[in-house]
Amino acid sequence: MAAADKLIPTASQTVGPFFAFALNRPEWTDLTEGGAAKGETIRIEGRIVDGDGAPVRDAFVEIWQANAAGRYAHPEDDREDKPLDPNFRGFGRAPTGEDGVYRIVTIRPGQVPGRGNALQAPHILVSIFARGLLKHLVTRIYFEDEEAANATDPVLNSIEDLAVRKTLIAARRGSGGDKPSAPPTYRFDIVLQGENETAFFDL
Repeated sequence: MAAADKLIPTASQTVGPFFAFALNRPEWTDLTEGGAAKGETIRIEGRIVDGDGAPVRDAFVEIWQANAAGRYAHPEDDREDKPLDPNFRGFGRAPTGEDGVYRIVTIRPGQVPGRGNALQAPHILVSIFARGLLKHLVTRIYFEDEEAANATDPVLNSIEDLAVRKTLIAARRGSGGDKPSAPPTYRFDIVLQGENETAFFDL
């Protein structure tokens, strides 16, 4: 058989999707309309890493949350006792850079009812999209300075392993910069697999 007739299999690889190329909207990293939203402005930042601890670039973090009053900007949330905030979208998206870091400005969410109308602790719903993931990952962000509410949150406390539960708690890092008036920053790193893997939900 001539060399030209030999069949050489194509190497297996993942190409795309290329998130930054198609989905990057810098204005979506601020859910507060430049500070016009009601409630306490906070910053959330963290780093997405893979199982080897390497930064995951060209990934996206999407968040969905209630406003400061505890109401979602969604037609199915029709609770009239909880006001909507026209300056708060409730949805945001942030890309990771070459260092795997993402940053989002938002409002500390109010409490929302869960099953049986029991109040859940303030939290943010998170979806992670990254190259090589066939299906996006879903998790939550809770806040370390909401200890009383966290202690009774049904979703958070459904995780029996305390070390795994801790992966959903964002740590407060003080102000968001050198200015005393800067909003507080919460650190929430996301580990896709391996040691200290973030708790993801099977939806």
